[in-house]
Amino acid sequence: MPTDRNFDDLAHRFKRNVYGGLKGDIRLQVLQRDLFEQIAALDADKPLRILDAGGGQGQLAIELAKKGHQILVCDISAEMLTLAQEKIDAVGVADRVTTQQIAIQDLVGNVEPFDVVMCHAVLEWVIEPQALLEALVKLTRSNGYLSLTFFNVNSIAFKNLLRTNFKKVLEEDYTGYRGSLTPTNPLAPEQVYGWLAELPLTEHCVSGIRCFHDYILDPELRNNEPESQMALELRLSRVEPYRSLARYIHVLSSVD
Repeated sequence: MPTDRNFDDLAHRFKRNVYGGLKGDIRLQVLQRDLFEQIAALDADKPLRILDAGGGQGQLAIELAKKGHQILVCDISAEMLTLAQEKIDAVGVADRVTTQQIAIQDLVGNVEPFDVVMCHAVLEWVIEPQALLEALVKLTRSNGYLSLTFFNVNSIAFKNLLRTNFKKVLEEDYTGYRGSLTPTNPLAPEQVYGWLAELPLTEHCVSGIRCFHDYILDPELRNNEPESQMALELRLSRVEPYRSLARYIHVLSSVD
């Protein structure tokens, strides 16, 4: 039977290829801007209880822990959590960040709802994404916040067009192969927005993550002028058509 993707075999590739460079920095900057703009309590003196669901190596969790918040990072990958714990210990926030190897869905009914639930780049790797969204809402307290990112199928279609991989686009063949960092279930934004509309949520902002960085096909140019790239990524992240072509979409909502 198919199962949700476990990243034990790819943990170090994620660390090197995704989190360790400019693309990872762009991701963090967009997410932090959205969260701190929309959730005033993140800057208050009272610590929030935050769940980083499928949090992997815990980059954002560590940044929020530095602000004094209490974080639970859960993931089904032991290797990802090992890398997270190494960074947690090195940064000195082990008293504020707990890691747990468990599926997100298995937390429902076993923990108190959280003030903020973050689920970033997970939805596109699970067998039942709509059911996962329902679980995430149950894990968020009333008036709490759900921060969701998902892999945008539009981005992979457009990148294949730029690479003249026309057959893939004609056949809508966007599923990543085993061992690839391309998700097994890239998602159409309209489908995800439809699922979210069926849940008791109020949307606060929608942003694109890496609106153009991933389309720079020449690797030697991809890291040119990082400060300018960052400024433009932040500026264009809420502007159409760039937002709808971004590699990931971030939707921040509160639970009614």
